[in-house]
Amino acid sequence: MKEKIVYFCKECGADYPKAYGRCPACGAWNSFVEQKVRKEPVAKVSGRGFVASGSRPVRIAEVDAHAEMRIDTMNAELNRVLGGGLVPGSLVLIGGEPGIGKSTLVLQVALRMAGKKILYVSGEESVNQLKMRSERIGRMESDCYIVSETSLEQIFVHIDNVKPDIVIVDSIQTIATETAESSPGSISQVRECSAALLKFAKESAVPVLLIGHITKEGSLAGPKILEHIVDTVLQFEGDRHYLYRILRANKNRFGSTDELAIFEMQQSGLREVSNPSELLLTQNHDGLSGVAIAAMIEGVRPFLIEVQALVSTAAYGTPQRSATGFDIRRMNMLLAVLEKRAGFKLMQKDVFLNIAGGLRVNDPAIDLAVLAAVLSSNLDITLDNTTCLTGEVGLSGEIRPVNRIEQRIAEAQKLGFSKIIVPEFNYKQLSKTNWKIDVVSVHKVEEAFRVLFG
Repeated sequence: MKEKIVYFCKECGADYPKAYGRCPACGAWNSFVEQKVRKEPVAKVSGRGFVASGSRPVRIAEVDAHAEMRIDTMNAELNRVLGGGLVPGSLVLIGGEPGIGKSTLVLQVALRMAGKKILYVSGEESVNQLKMRSERIGRMESDCYIVSETSLEQIFVHIDNVKPDIVIVDSIQTIATETAESSPGSISQVRECSAALLKFAKESAVPVLLIGHITKEGSLAGPKILEHIVDTVLQFEGDRHYLYRILRANKNRFGSTDELAIFEMQQSGLREVSNPSELLLTQNHDGLSGVAIAAMIEGVRPFLIEVQALVSTAAYGTPQRSATGFDIRRMNMLLAVLEKRAGFKLMQKDVFLNIAGGLRVNDPAIDLAVLAAVLSSNLDITLDNTTCLTGEVGLSGEIRPVNRIEQRIAEAQKLGFSKIIVPEFNYKQLSKTNWKIDVVSVHKVEEAFRVLFG
């Protein structure tokens, strides 16, 4: 075997004999890293005498289109994000900040999947450390095998011996194969190891869960091809210094990417939060200005969140604009609408916005609640804590309709709110349901402000 130097692109994983300023494959700048690889000799094939593989082309009409049987992970929140459970032969990548709970989640799954044989491969912890953590998490119901191993070849030996139903690898950056000369965690090692595990998962129909590290920028460490070859990419969000964790699907070939799961970190592991409003509306802000309640939808789940705003006189020449959990550019647009259409001057004011609970919200239906919270803080007038809002705000100041309005109203009614402000178009489309909550329709932001502030 010959040893040579190859230059890999960190973004797409393409390799070239020399480095370029810009990758010819993906166009990324300054993305090449130098690594040594061993080139194995390939047997020469004369003419067109290629060796046939075991697969053959099949007409798409002849393919058996039966639905894949999902594997229940015994975790309702994780099942929701995956689209109903693990698909046999799928490759799932879980990433997140150090200490946020990735290993805790997969170990809980490994311990509680009754009737399944699971192989947990750890390249970061010893067998004794895994045993100590499993005792802290709780009872064991599955047939779980643990091994501390970093060699890919030895991992496949363990898989042949155990013959598991599910394989967990913690983490892909610690695994190395002898076919690549570089150190574990390098681009070539991550690419080769993930490709080998993908081939094993597809050929054996055994789902494989990979835990991945992330960089300081928040993206998954390793080549971009790692995210391309896996079937599902799950991302943990939230500050590890706080209790609550949010799990999102950034990519999912077998389900929606709009779903999210919420967990609470406890001494005994991660607790599922089936009703998100229980953690997002825990504080009583009666008598305090700058707080509005929004009825939002994440995936197919309705829940109410708390929007907090603080408006104060700018201490310096340039006013500050800061948003946590909300798009700062959209906040600036809403502030411009508030100034142009409603006549409130915020040009010389600092505006700070926060979505309580650590959520990052993309639903435009909270626009009206953002404006209400900003105006409440600016005027120092407390909003009624039994009133919630939903509605997208347009540039001309109109309240645009939102989707799943009946689910939002039902959630507000279930949590004991007495009034909800909705877009006029949605109100006209409502079914003749006897709501126990007062549903108020508005067409423009000025109408909403009259309802809220009189």
